Amino acid sequence: MSEFSDFIVWGTFTFFAMFFVVPIFLGLVRFTGFYTVVEEKRCHVYVLFGKVIAVLDQPGFNFLWLKMGLNAFIVNWLGRCYVLDMRLDQQYLRSQAVNSEEGAPMGIGIWYEMFISDPVAYLFKNTDPQGSLAANVSNATVRCLSNMPLADMLQTRHHMSQTVRAEVSPKSNEWGYKLGSIYIRKVHFRDVQMIKQIEAKVVNRLRQVTSAIKQDGANRVSIITSTADRQAAAEFARANAIRPMIVGAALKKIGQDPVVSKAMFEVLEAEKIIGSKANIVLVPEKSELLTQLLAAAPKPEQLAPVPKAASK
Repeated sequence: MSEFSDFIVWGTFTFFAMFFVVPIFLGLVRFTGFYTVVEEKRCHVYVLFGKVIAVLDQPGFNFLWLKMGLNAFIVNWLGRCYVLDMRLDQQYLRSQAVNSEEGAPMGIGIWYEMFISDPVAYLFKNTDPQGSLAANVSNATVRCLSNMPLADMLQTRHHMSQTVRAEVSPKSNEWGYKLGSIYIRKVHFRDVQMIKQIEAKVVNRLRQVTSAIKQDGANRVSIITSTADRQAAAEFARANAIRPMIVGAALKKIGQDPVVSKAMFEVLEAEKIIGSKANIVLVPEKSELLTQLLAAAPKPEQLAPVPKAASK
């Protein structure tokens, strides 16, 4: 039991030492300036008595006494450490007011990237580098893109982006805040009445185009229909013209064989009789009915004479 009790005691001590004592000890060591840890895309600027004594921009574990000597042990007490974010940042400026060459009030939305290129200049040459850069980009946009032809303003966005970047970059480099990519994302009209007029013109133009397309389609359908009717009429006329020749040639060929000719005419006669829907009385062969009918028929001399027409 004594070994188990010792294990529990030492395990508890190790737990408290790892999670409480060690972090507190390392924090005190860092506060004394023995070492520091620089994170990824971070920069530490140490200032002592108004003078920059060290700039640490490489991520990892750094011994301050190797970088700044004995000043490392008093910089956290009497000096100051600035931690800067070196990552790429982005900003979008909406509807910067400009006028085209034709006098149309336009709005330009501009998107740009920026990052810290010189930590010391960023800290001490400008109290608000980000705000100054935004104001510089806005002023350059209005100054460089005003009085442009409206067609160029709506089509040449890449050229406008390059123009603004060339205007802003030199000044931003002096502040230690470097301008990255810049792009004109949106060009729009600011006057509501002008927008409504353009919309009305576009709607009317679309209606005209739609009507023209429908009319052109109707004309094409009429042309196709008339052409088809003309071709069909010509083919029917040609068929009616050659029909007697075809029928005559067929009858000539059939007439060369009397048996076939007789059978064909009997079939045609039967078809005519059937098609006439007349009442047909079938008399059996060798029946006396036909003889009786002939006997009951009146003789020619018993028939009433037909009066002759009076001669003029």
